[in-house]
Amino acid sequence: MSRERARRRAEREAVAERERAARQRKRARRERWRALLRRLTPRLPDRRTGRLQPRRTRAERSGIVLVTLAVGALIWALVDDLALRVLLSLVLVLVLPAVVVIALDRRT
Repeated sequence: MSRERARRRAEREAVAERERAARQRKRARRERWRALLRRLTPRLPDRRTGRLQPRRTRAERSGIVLVTLAVGALIWALVDDLALRVLLSLVLVLVLPAVVVIALDRRT
């Protein structure tokens, strides 16, 4: 009788081990699939703002300043009338935020 119980217990343990191995394979396959999906799906950019997380990178800010200074220098070099120079410089400063948002905003 005890041999029979031992044999049945061994069969149950073998079946349980096969099921456990199948569950582990399925879990590993699911984790590999999730990792692949995580790598392939595009992530939204971090939208935090404030002192800890600047909205623009250093290169973008430098580009904005350099382009603005270059356009200002062109205005002052190519336009003869002083009033028109001041007016165009003022328009440049007022239009600059809109141009930056249109050109560099990351929302699509």
